[in-house]
Amino acid sequence: MKTHEVTNQVPPLNDINLFTTDHVLRAGIAREHAGWHAASLSCYGAELGSSEVMHLAELANRHGPELQTHDRFGHRIDQVDFHPAWHALLAMLRREGLHAMPWLPALQETNGCHVARAAAYFMHAQVEAGSLCPTTMTFAAISVLRQEEALFALLRDKLFSREHDPRDVPLEQKRSLLIGMGMTEKQGGSDVRSNTTRARSLDGSGRGAAYTLSGHKWFFSAPMSDAHLVLAHTDDGLSCFFVPRWRPDGEKNGVLIQRLKDKLGNRSNASSEVEFDDAYGVMVGAQGRGVATIIEMVNHTRLDCIIGSNGLMRQALVQAIHHARHRSAFGRLLADQPLMRSVLADLALESEAATLLMLRLASAFDASAHAPTDPLQRAWRRIVTPAAKFWICKRALEFSGECMEVWGGNGYVENGPMARLYREAPVNSIWEGSGNVMCLDVLRAMEREPQACVVLLDELQQIADTHTALQPTLQALKQLLTEPPEQREMLARRLVQQLMLTVQTALMLQHAPTAIGEAFALSRQDPGHGRVYGTMPLADAALQQTILQRAWPVD
Repeated sequence: MKTHEVTNQVPPLNDINLFTTDHVLRAGIAREHAGWHAASLSCYGAELGSSEVMHLAELANRHGPELQTHDRFGHRIDQVDFHPAWHALLAMLRREGLHAMPWLPALQETNGCHVARAAAYFMHAQVEAGSLCPTTMTFAAISVLRQEEALFALLRDKLFSREHDPRDVPLEQKRSLLIGMGMTEKQGGSDVRSNTTRARSLDGSGRGAAYTLSGHKWFFSAPMSDAHLVLAHTDDGLSCFFVPRWRPDGEKNGVLIQRLKDKLGNRSNASSEVEFDDAYGVMVGAQGRGVATIIEMVNHTRLDCIIGSNGLMRQALVQAIHHARHRSAFGRLLADQPLMRSVLADLALESEAATLLMLRLASAFDASAHAPTDPLQRAWRRIVTPAAKFWICKRALEFSGECMEVWGGNGYVENGPMARLYREAPVNSIWEGSGNVMCLDVLRAMEREPQACVVLLDELQQIADTHTALQPTLQALKQLLTEPPEQREMLARRLVQQLMLTVQTALMLQHAPTAIGEAFALSRQDPGHGRVYGTMPLADAALQQTILQRAWPVD
């Protein structure tokens, strides 16, 4: 007697185009002046959505990095070995220019480069997040290094190269470079001013001079990178240094990898603890101004955290909708059941609002190249970026968990996509400053640049004058801003949450179809919403179907 028959199992979601199936992304890049890159994005979206690349992502995470501290003769090598799938993914990112796009010579005069890059980065994040770490750090490091003329002249062509070169050899022998960063020490965490690593001058002092570094780093991201930007103390305070894997004399630098971190997620990527044993480094930026030097890099990596979390949310949503359209329970497809449809529609609204926010922020970074003093664009970069980093990355945790629940027990196993998405979700909320750090940074920006806050509120008010559904949300934000300064810190999370709901509502009312934008506005004003998905006051089944079809039209 036959006892095992496979029925009611959902087919895998393979061989899809991540770009052409995403209406919000396609419309957004056209609106934000990156339509010139649409054909390339379509090709990359098809490649990323292929069964072959999805298999590469699975392999890179199943076969994680391995540390080799010594060779067989006993020589210290501090080498991290990766599965070939990892290098294939990095080669794709490099070929697409995601490590340097806005600064590539061929694109420097092209508007919309940050938006075009954000779109490609967003799609890659849907497939494999770990390989984005060395890519985003290289991207952010270029923004700092290009201000160091002598050093940048030596590195420029290798930084801009679109070829991935995995060899562990001195800089001058490399065809391309990856740059990492190392800020955190075990006693300090986000409080980098408590760092104890020391730098001693070798030949003069100050910007461009050579030093040796002694100390440790508790989280040293992507240790296989060809160089890292790190913070260390001199007699004049905390300074920033460019520390290569190999010294100028061709000997291995004194960067000793103690161990790799055994992380919850982000398993394809290596994170490590290192000791600096008189490691060679070159000072970058002014002496004693290390934090100010590195903040330019951090602004870019925070944007990439937002984009990466968006990618995880988008893929989790698509997988949840796909599952619900193919899985039956209690005599009906999950997608046809009112309560499930309400949950999925709510998730789809959240994902669309997050995508609009991501693209608008990328556009503000584009504006920095063409209108660096524009107060409104600066407000978006300086106030909205840390606020969005808090909100989007935080929402991704609950979002991915809800999408996993749509899959039920099938989502909780490691041989499907949902477990990896769920494990990836927390890292962006922690990396580059956890939630409280972001909220305090928003307060600091508002206090130090009050005019930026004024112009941002003026823009929101102009939108509210046209779209009255924004008025209640905006008024709630303005009310919070009247709280006395001594109360601000305690209310910081509430304030940043309200700022994000206001900004996202404004974007949805401007760019989504009217009924969908208003559905988002009304649901996020509802005091009962926000605890769990699927509680929004929307009883219109036809509108819910429209929202889901807009989010994922393929099935």
